[in-house]
Amino acid sequence: MNILEELQSLDTSDPGRWPFLFRAVSVVIVFVAVAAFGVYTFVIKSEMPVLQRAELEERELRATFEERQKKTANFDAYRSQLAEIERSFGAMLRQLPGRTEVPNLLVDISQTGLGAGLEEKLFQPMGEIRRDFYAELPIKIRLTGSYHELGNFVSGIAALPRIVTLHDIGIKPVTADDYDELTLDVTAKTYRYLDEDPTEG
Repeated sequence: MNILEELQSLDTSDPGRWPFLFRAVSVVIVFVAVAAFGVYTFVIKSEMPVLQRAELEERELRATFEERQKKTANFDAYRSQLAEIERSFGAMLRQLPGRTEVPNLLVDISQTGLGAGLEEKLFQPMGEIRRDFYAELPIKIRLTGSYHELGNFVSGIAALPRIVTLHDIGIKPVTADDYDELTLDVTAKTYRYLDEDPTEG
């Protein structure tokens, strides 16, 4: 009788009559199963939260490491980009008039209109409007002249060494039947950096 036939002939309701080898193997299997269940229940299961926290922490540390590695790899590029931004910002700040330069800039704007051949009907500086780090200086302007003279005025404003922007532009003929003589209503704005004077703020 081979082992397979002996296994088939075993009476599962009376394991005490099994041959010694089968009883020993059964006891070993039951012992291993109970030991495995005990190890899982009392060791592995209790340590699972610790393992999950460690895995989460590892993922976070890996993400932090990768982010810092990218920043480190791009540090020189960031530094040169920051230097370029500072240069550009400094150049723009130099284009903003100082408090003492504002009267001269107003004269320059007025002279630009006259130099373009326009007739000045209104030149009214408004009150200074304070923003975050600069002050806005709006000027209401009304000029009359030809289309090309208006174009020369706009080009002249763009060529000024200080920043001047044009807003609320309105162009209409002086009279209904003369389209060559135009009226330009515009608000010119220039800007002043507030940090130039420590008493300002």
